This record gives sequence, structure tokens and C-alpha cells, in this order.
Amino acid sequence: MNLLSIQNLSLSIHSFDILRDVTLTIDAGEIVAITGESGSGKSMTALATMQLLPQGAHTTGRIMLGDTDLTTLDEASLCGLRGNDIGMVFQEPMTALNPVKTIGDQVAETILIHEQTSRSEALDRAAKTLQRVGLPQDRFPLSRFPHELSGGQRQRVVIAMAIALRPHLLIADEPTTALDVTTQAQILTLLSKLAREDGMGLMMITHDLAVVAEMADRIIVMRNGEVVEQGQTQALLQNMQHPYTRMLFAASSHKVTLPDIVTPTPLLEVTGVCRDYRTPRKTLFGKPGLFRAVDNVSFTLGRGERLGLVGESGCGKSTLTRALLGLEQVQEGSITLNGEPVFTGNKPNLAVRRCMQVVFQDPYGSFNPRHRVARQITEPFHLLDEPPTGAARQKAIDEALTAVGLTPADAQKYIHEFSGGQRQRIAIARALIIRPNLIVFDEAVSALDVSVRAQILDLLAELCAAYNLSYLFISHDLSVVRTITDRVLVMKSGEIVEQGATETVFAAPQHPYTKSLISAAPVLPDVKALANETDKPA
Repeated sequence: MNLLSIQNLSLSIHSFDILRDVTLTIDAGEIVAITGESGSGKSMTALATMQLLPQGAHTTGRIMLGDTDLTTLDEASLCGLRGNDIGMVFQEPMTALNPVKTIGDQVAETILIHEQTSRSEALDRAAKTLQRVGLPQDRFPLSRFPHELSGGQRQRVVIAMAIALRPHLLIADEPTTALDVTTQAQILTLLSKLAREDGMGLMMITHDLAVVAEMADRIIVMRNGEVVEQGQTQALLQNMQHPYTRMLFAASSHKVTLPDIVTPTPLLEVTGVCRDYRTPRKTLFGKPGLFRAVDNVSFTLGRGERLGLVGESGCGKSTLTRALLGLEQVQEGSITLNGEPVFTGNKPNLAVRRCMQVVFQDPYGSFNPRHRVARQITEPFHLLDEPPTGAARQKAIDEALTAVGLTPADAQKYIHEFSGGQRQRIAIARALIIRPNLIVFDEAVSALDVSVRAQILDLLAELCAAYNLSYLFISHDLSVVRTITDRVLVMKSGEIVEQGATETVFAAPQHPYTKSLISAAPVLPDVKALANETDKPA
């Protein structure tokens, strides 16, 4: 008997069809990955399994956990199952955790709700569970709060909450999307280990096909609320039947061809930059301490050059970026653009700032939902001494939208009327509209589906040819950095530990940290090679 059996599941919300005839199974100790683009129904399948559905939802079909049909249970019975027989790990750990409760209390809460036990016994079991997920008490006491932990450590706490009662089924919904590559590797190894050791079924929801290929026993591909293909991992990789599956894997390994650089002249010059932050006093009358977030960083970015910046969370990438943009003053060193300092005295140099623009990670969060696109993308005009008006303003809007593959008519729409990829195109149009010398892309494609990401990368390559773009591309996705940059900087603990031509650094890394980053990144297997291997005669 299967641990979980979903049979002909259909789901609608207020007469809008979400899932159609979804059928899948998960056995004890098996890791099943559900993949597909945003809106394919992955997360709704998981929420239907947990019976955490919004008002107006209606389901048909069966969701069997062993002999129990979850769709027939009342809320009280479901509350007894959730956390006890089925655990769930959510995508954003800081949102899933209570900021005013200690990690010990939050893990113990799961035990206290489901079992008649004392608080001290529950805390003792919580400590053992946190030890299992790599948070030993000598380094991470139960009294820690979520804000005192890194993103990967918080995700370990969420996993500890989900497995505290050793559930039969664990659902992990995009558990590593926001994590850097080394932390992602640790979390994936942990989830695989827990599934094997406890004989626990693991439903892994992700759009990262490299992760899917590396850890899943079986793959289920969803599109528009339907399962379009499923099978054993190796068999499916070697013989993909559905065009959508082939498109997903092709997009995941998508590479772009950047135009050649004519001998670049220096554009951005960073010399010996240090950035310190004050830390709290340790004694009543003692002096505040100092934490050096950026330590003696130097590099040059040439005109028309594409430079990558990689490193783990907390390495100083964001602090350095704020300094480059003139948003924070540095204690030592200098930053110049076109030979002009980013800061003049204690004030940012506005003449330099208008030559730089940023594209942020979350396109929806970087726009005002009450304003039309025309107003959104013309925001940089306030930096200009004489912003264009009338026909000149309209011409600039039309050219910017056309350059990123949209139409002038889109200027009159609101941001909620666009898909995630279209919103990111609008963000790029906003950055382009005043023709800046430098654009900073801060994790600009990490939240996008693989096919949309491929489109945005193609767009950047086209814009490089059309506008001779110079940009700094910050990302923890090493495969993207490898294809979209000419040179790369590797940052650790505030220092640049390695830099050089992108392909040279990736093919023959010199620093141990660079080697660890590259080895930790999941790699999509060569699907063509796998297919050819199966075609060879025995």
C-alpha cells in the first residue's frame, strides 16, 4: 500500500479550476519531486494534501494517507493529523516562525499540542530534534530567537518543527529557493537523510530542476493544474515524452551569447573600500565595538563589461552594493564612476547617482501598485535637472517598453496585470529609461521560473548588443552568473577572495572557498548524454 495516494484530484475555487485529475503516489522512504512553473498547481496540490484550502474551495477525488481519506475528515481530525502524521516545511522560514518566541518553544509547541507531556520533557525532545537537524545546544541554545539565526539555520528550525513527531509524510514547498548554494546543499542533504533514516515519504516541491535531478527518486511534472508527465528520475531524464518537460529542462540549462567587449575603459573603480558598523557596548561605560562588513575591497568594472558578484548570505554583497550606489558612506577607500566620486564630502554625489540604476529581486515589491506603468518607469526622471515632458516623455516611455519586449500600450496598465517575467521586464525598462552608465542587478532572476529566466537572460544579451550595457550582476545562482557575465568576483567575510574571467574561475577555481561554492551548486545532468547512453547497444 502507498503511504500517500492522490486519485483523480480536481480542485476549484469559486468555480475557477485550479487542479484537474491529479493522480500521484508516494511510498514510505521515497522522495518524489513535483516540478513545473508558477501557477502549475504544485503548491495547491501540497495544500490540498494538508487540507489547508481557502474559502470557496471545492475538491473531488480522493487523498488517501494510508487507509484514511483526508477529504472526508472534519477540521478537528485534520488538526490531529497535521504535525503528527504530516509535516510541512514552507518556503520562507522567517514568515513561518514566530518572531517573539524562542526556537525551543516553537519546536516544543508541536509536541505539546499533540501529546500529553510536561513542558520540560517537550523541551528536552525539542533539543534532541534540533540536534538532529544540525543545531546542537552548545552552539544554538533553545533560548535563541529566529532573528538571531541565519536563513539556513532558520530553515533548520522549521524542519525540526515539522519532524518533531516523526511524521509519515513530509511536504517541503520550495525549501531552498532563498538560500545560497552551500546552505541549500546542506538543507537538501538533511532532508534526504531524514527521509531515508525515518522511512518518511518526502514530497519535494521545487522549480529547480538541478535539485530535482540530484535528489528525487521520482519526478512529477505539472502544467496548468495537470500532471503532464511522471516517472522514475533517471528514466524520465533519459526519455522525456512531453514537449513541456523537454522545454523546462532546456530552459534550465539555457546559455546566452554576450557580445564581445571592445577594449574597455574604466567605468567604476573601487579602491581599498572598508565599511564598518557599530556593535552594542559590552559594558555600561565601555566603547561600542566595530564590525567590518566590507574589508579592503578593490576592483574595476570597464565600460561595456558585465561583472558578476557571488558569495554566501552575510558575505557583504549587499553592503558593498549600497556603498556603490551612494546609499551608505564608507570609512576607508574610494568609489568613483567616470572618475567622479560617489560621495562628495558627507553627501552623495547626485550627478553620479543619476548614472546608476538598480533592478531588484522582487519586481512586484519594487513597484507602487496604485500607479500605472507609465508613471512607474519614469520615476528616474526626478534625478534629471531637466526631465523630458510632453511628446519627449512619451517617446522615452515607448522606447523603453519596446526595448524590453513590451508594447507602448502597456504603459496604461497597472502592475498587477502582468506576469512575474513581464514585471521584471518593466523593472529593466525603468532602469534603462535615463540611459545609465551602470545597472546593478540584485538577484534579478532568482524568483523567476526557468523559462521566464531564460527569456530575461536573452533580453539582457540583446540589450548588451543594443545599448553596450555595463552591469554588476549579483546572484547566488552560479549557473546564471556563468552565462551572463564576463568576469566574476567571489566574496567571503567582506573580502574579495578571488576574481577573474568567469569561465576561468568556474573551470579552474584557485581559492578553497570558490571550490566549495562551485562543488555545492546542484548541476543539471546532460540530458542529451543520458539519452545517447541509453541508445548504445548493450
